[in-house]
Formats: sequence, structure tokens, C-alpha cells
Amino acid sequence: MVKAFRRIIAAVTVAVLAFRAVGSFLSWIEHQEDSTAETWIDEDEFEDV
Repeated sequence: MVKAFRRIIAAVTVAVLAFRAVGSFLSWIEHQEDSTAETWIDEDEFEDV
């Protein structure tokens, strides 16, 4: 009974950590996409001047 309880806690812990890792990774990707878009906008404005 104790082993099953520990395994359930371990599985929940791993699931939470995986969810947080995926969320952090997606947030990082979103930040990278925003940075690239700003760079292209700045270059276009520079060429127009």
C-alpha cells in the first residue's frame, strides 16, 4: 500500500515537472519569435529612411 502511494506521488511529481518544463519551453519560443519580429520591423524601418 505504501509503495503504491509513493509511486502515485512520484508520477504526479513527474507530470507537474514535465508540464512546467513544456510551459517554460513554449514561453521561450514565443519570446524568440517576438524578438525576430521586432528585428525585421526595425530593419524595414531603417531601409525606408
